[in-house]
Amino acid sequence: MKKGQKLAALLLAFLVAAPLAACGGGQATGNGGGTLTVLAAASLKASFTELAKTFETQHPGTTVTLSFAGSADLAGQINQGAPADVFASADTRNMEKLQEAGLVDGEPQVFATNTLAIAVPPGNTAGIRSFADLSKPGIRLVQCAKQVPCGAAAAAIEQKTGTDLAPVSEENSVTDVLGKVISGEADAGLVYITDVRSAAGQVEGVPFPEAASAVNSYPAAVLSNSRNSADARAFLNLLTSPEGQQVLAAAGFGSGRN
Repeated sequence: MKKGQKLAALLLAFLVAAPLAACGGGQATGNGGGTLTVLAAASLKASFTELAKTFETQHPGTTVTLSFAGSADLAGQINQGAPADVFASADTRNMEKLQEAGLVDGEPQVFATNTLAIAVPPGNTAGIRSFADLSKPGIRLVQCAKQVPCGAAAAAIEQKTGTDLAPVSEENSVTDVLGKVISGEADAGLVYITDVRSAAGQVEGVPFPEAASAVNSYPAAVLSNSRNSADARAFLNLLTSPEGQQVLAAAGFGSGRN
């Protein structure tokens, strides 16, 4: 091949390869492009939906995909290889399980706290005024299953107060508990303060002092199998930033900052 032909061939190869390199095979690079997948506790839905929009505005080209469920269910999905970049749990226990399995990259950051409250239908026809009232005969109580953070918190309070609760149903997420109260299938449900606030007008909240003995801390972490770790860490930074904390506080969460 003559010298001129070689130069032409090299130029053609460069022109073909350049767009492919720019596309990066369609994978997220963590540098302002691609998809950021966040698995988060059900109680975070409203706050994280708002924060995802903020993040996308701050990082043009990045799309945040959110998936909400009970923390135990999400941890199980991650253990089974579900692809994700960030996990935000409603307790430290489920996060610790993933750490022990080597599925967390770096140290989780506690970004919020949450406290239980009793949700009742408008009018509170069952007359629930305290945690002890939940054990009265005939009360249709719904709460989270014990492996779910809100259920574990309820069980801790039950044990500390010596109260014997007999729920008619145990759910896998706090939003399912709230749904049963809203639909009229329950006289009361043990949910978070944030859930009562998000469902204002559909339920009434009954705070109880014993809840202070079982406050849940919410940690978030980058996952080891993340394909977009740079944006994942940036999302964690948003959660602990003044802007992120303001959104969480407006929803009723306690501060995760020291």
